[in-house]
Amino acid sequence: MVCGGFACSKNALCALNVVYMYMIILGLVFIFQFVISCSCLAINRSKQTDVINASWWVMSNKTRDELERSFDCCGLFNLTTLYQQDYAFCTAICKIRRPTCQMCGEKFLKHSDEALKILGGVGLFFSFTEILGVWLAMRFRNQKDPRANPSAFL
Repeated sequence: MVCGGFACSKNALCALNVVYMYMIILGLVFIFQFVISCSCLAINRSKQTDVINASWWVMSNKTRDELERSFDCCGLFNLTTLYQQDYAFCTAICKIRRPTCQMCGEKFLKHSDEALKILGGVGLFFSFTEILGVWLAMRFRNQKDPRANPSAFL
């Protein structure tokens, strides 16, 4: 009995199952990574603004102060009256140097837009290399073993 060119030994069947499992796992990783990469590239500016706005109000005041100091900005967006309160308690250096500081929301949007584009592009690149791995595993899965029957290749 022959299993894809190999003699049906326990080791050969285990090797075939490993390759098959590898194809399944790699295929699932491709689907997951492809979906995440496409969503990173497809997210628009208003959705980014919504995510940044929602996360800003969940943060502690200490975290907000650290972000304002590290990004050298004050407040999030000038959309609400809470911006005035954020701006009043801002400890960034830009407030000392200039009468007005840049809003943190604009800086966050700029950085998140760049990061999402890079993340989506790299993710798409590696997801397609995973498809190449699945194709190669499928292609060479049923390859004949020349040691089992050398005349099969003539």
